[in-house]
Formats: sequence, C-alpha cells, structure tokens
Amino acid sequence: MKKIVVIEPYYGGSHKAFIDGLIKNLPGRFTLYTLPARKWKWRMRLAAPCFAAQVQSGELELSGADCILCSPFLDAAAFRGLLPPAFRGLPLYTYFHENQFAYPVQVNDKRDFHFALTNFTTALTSDRLAFNSHYNFSSFMAGCRGLLRKMPDMALPGWEDKLRAKTTILYPPLNFREIDAVSGDLSKHHEPVILWNHRWEHDKNPELFFAALFALQQEDLPFRLIVAGESFLRQPKIFAEAQIRLADRIEQFGYVKSRQEYIALLARADLVVSTASHEFYGIAVLEAVRAGCRPLLPDSLSYPELFPPDFLYEEDKLLIRLRAYLTGERHRINGRELTDKFGWPALREDYCRWLDL
Repeated sequence: MKKIVVIEPYYGGSHKAFIDGLIKNLPGRFTLYTLPARKWKWRMRLAAPCFAAQVQSGELELSGADCILCSPFLDAAAFRGLLPPAFRGLPLYTYFHENQFAYPVQVNDKRDFHFALTNFTTALTSDRLAFNSHYNFSSFMAGCRGLLRKMPDMALPGWEDKLRAKTTILYPPLNFREIDAVSGDLSKHHEPVILWNHRWEHDKNPELFFAALFALQQEDLPFRLIVAGESFLRQPKIFAEAQIRLADRIEQFGYVKSRQEYIALLARADLVVSTASHEFYGIAVLEAVRAGCRPLLPDSLSYPELFPPDFLYEEDKLLIRLRAYLTGERHRINGRELTDKFGWPALREDYCRWLDL
C-alpha cells in the first residue's frame, strides 16, 4: 500500500477536513506532520525550514515514503532544497485550497506579494498540482502572469505550459452523512427563512446582503433570517446594525459551535444567499443546498462551476431576485441531486488517480 507523508502547517478548518477525509476514504497509508491553524504568515515563511530540520533530526520520517502531500502553506521549494539529498527526489504533490494572488487581505492592509511568489515557486517545484476549483486555478495563473510581467531583466520561458501540464482540478470531497441524517426530518417554516452562513468578513460583502434585506423589510415582505458563520474581533459594522434593525425577523444570529445545531439551522432554512466578492470554492453553500436550501449566488467566482444558471444572479440584481423569490411560487429543490457530484462517492476515484492509489 502506498505510503503518503502529509505535511500541513495549517491543520485546521477546511485544510483539516480535507486531510481527514483523505485518510478515511482512500486506501493509502497516511502519516501526518502538522502544525495548528494559526499565524499563517509565519507558517508560509518558516514552516519549510522547521519541517526540514525535523527530517534532519529524524523526528519527521521520510524513509519508505512514496510521496509527500502538502498545501501551499508549505514553501515547497525551500523545503525540498533543505532536505537531505536522499529525499529531494521524492514526488511532491500540492493541493491548492486557495492562492495568495486572489486571497483577500484585511481592510486597509497592503497585499504582500512575497506570499504569492511563494505560491508560484511551490507550484514550479511540485511534481503534481491540484486546485479545488477552475476559478482558483485561473485566478492563480492570471496573478502569476500579472506579477511576472513586472519582472526586470529575467525570463521564465514555458512556465505556464509546465504548470498546466501537471495541474488537475479536484473539488474537495464533502461528507454529507450528518446532513442527510437530519435534513429530511425538519419541516420548513411557513414564512421563508433566508440563510447567510459565511465568515463575517468584508470579502463576503455582508453590506450588500443586509442592504437588500433592509429594502425587503421596508416593503413589508415576509421573511425570517438565520445568520451563522464564524466571526472575528475585526468584523464589519453592518452586523451590529442588522441585528438591531432586523430583530423582529431573526431566528438565529451568530456563530454556532455545535455541528449538529448548525446542521439543524441549515435544515430550517429555505434560501441560502451569497454576496461574496471572493470565493475559491463554496463549502458552506454546498452544505446548505444539501440540507434543502435553494441557492441564490453571484454569477461569478467559483459558483458557475457548481450550480446551473437558474441559481445565479447578475451583478446588481440581488434585490430583484430576492423579491421575486419572496413574492412568487417557491419550488423546492432536490438538494441531493444538486450536490451528489461533490461528495466522496463521486470524487473518490479522481483522488485515487491523482495519488496513484
């Protein structure tokens, strides 16, 4: 059985769920070397020499390994260069959950292209690449082209063809068993329940979402509201305003720690809305759709890959589409039919092929 050494400097969130899913669903023998999911900038800068030092000391064992699997939080070029010569030829695969060309920076922060260049050299170094969506890959390549056009006195002939030749698009497989166990048992409310289950950050554009709800409230259209998603110390002020102005419509407002309670909220909602200006994939939306929510999503980013045009709205048409949903005939969707292709049963063989299992 193939032995895969996984090196993940940011073992948390979607990165952790992805690795845990590989271990549970694929036939390889996985050995994990990880760091907690915090201080991502330090991880990108120094995880490579730290893990390479562990190889030198014997704490990180590469003997007998068939390949190394990492995320772009590991500077693969630095890591490979610092390895003992006997291990530098080990096949190295990188799975890009995100890229630092299109990843949003904090408001008022200046983008540090050192991290984007680290992504680029990681891609050049890796033997195989996988991106979690076509949008992720296309934005990465566009970012590389834009940055390299500024490069003085040097050339990198053929880099784009080389990266394309070793790249596969692999959606991160989801485990829907918990959602399937409860979504069919809970009835929907008489008044339509709108769900917003994204991070409380500016790249998810909550201002647009709540502005539309304020307008619908002024029109006295019936709806209830569930707002979930993780919040942080720095969060857009619109959330505090919305909690006051929409108080009589709110079913839930705030992060839910319990996974089962969160799934129950998904099952109670009728319509899941995204107003994101940035999204590499869309796990939160896919889980809500699996639970029976109709999606209403921007006609951009990763969403056109995931859902048919009927579920997408053009720029500046959110309020029109929301009003039409609340005032028209609301047809239930088949959440399982829409999401089956993103689950482990559908994607397992694609991952076996990528990893030669």
